[in-house]
Amino acid sequence: MRRVILFPMLGLAALAALPLAAQEAAPPAAPATDAGPSIPPAPTQVAAGRFHLDPAHASLLFRVSHLGFSNYTAQFTGFTADLAFDPANPEAMTLTAHVDPKRVETNFKSSDFDMNAIISGPEFLNAEQFPDISFVSTRVRMVAPDRAAVTGDLSLHGVTKPITLRVTFNGGYPPQPFDPGGARIGFSAVGTLYRSDFGIDFGIPAPGTTLGVSDAVEIVIEAEFQNPDASGAQTGP
Repeated sequence: MRRVILFPMLGLAALAALPLAAQEAAPPAAPATDAGPSIPPAPTQVAAGRFHLDPAHASLLFRVSHLGFSNYTAQFTGFTADLAFDPANPEAMTLTAHVDPKRVETNFKSSDFDMNAIISGPEFLNAEQFPDISFVSTRVRMVAPDRAAVTGDLSLHGVTKPITLRVTFNGGYPPQPFDPGGARIGFSAVGTLYRSDFGIDFGIPAPGTTLGVSDAVEIVIEAEFQNPDASGAQTGP
């Protein structure tokens, strides 16, 4: 008898990562033409520049409801991201991220039931046909000095749709003698996407039931970025 199987996903996001419309859990971003109040960015001594994801200090998790009994959690282990960082003008920042859909880690694999292969297989991510998941930011909207709604185009399973991530800037430092990676900054991000928007509808519960795996996929990202070319400090506003 075939076992009940689960579904995961990107995000990134990334990332950074990202980020996540499809349908969003967060309220939709205001149109770019809206002239809302200016929010000053959080102060930092990190200078503007090109930052790259530090994969040793990054994680890209996803959660789905399984039968309504648990929030099943797994992760992607292969992803990259590049960030054009500008602490003086954060709404001008841009992010590009790529995720390898073959590198799914569910922490469960047996001789007769390879969960990683099922998720990356044709019923879900179909990684052979769609070998890259990408996110390219299109707008950064500040909602607090250290928080932003980052909207971008997510390309997944052959479909491209805008999604939004809720991102928090955790701080950073300029080049330090103890860190050979150069300047470092860190972010946390969360978001929700609906996999049916990307043509992945296997196992979605029938209306009024939870018998299956949820359409909604929660994304949780932790990411540190480095700029090895940074040479000095900049004091933010």
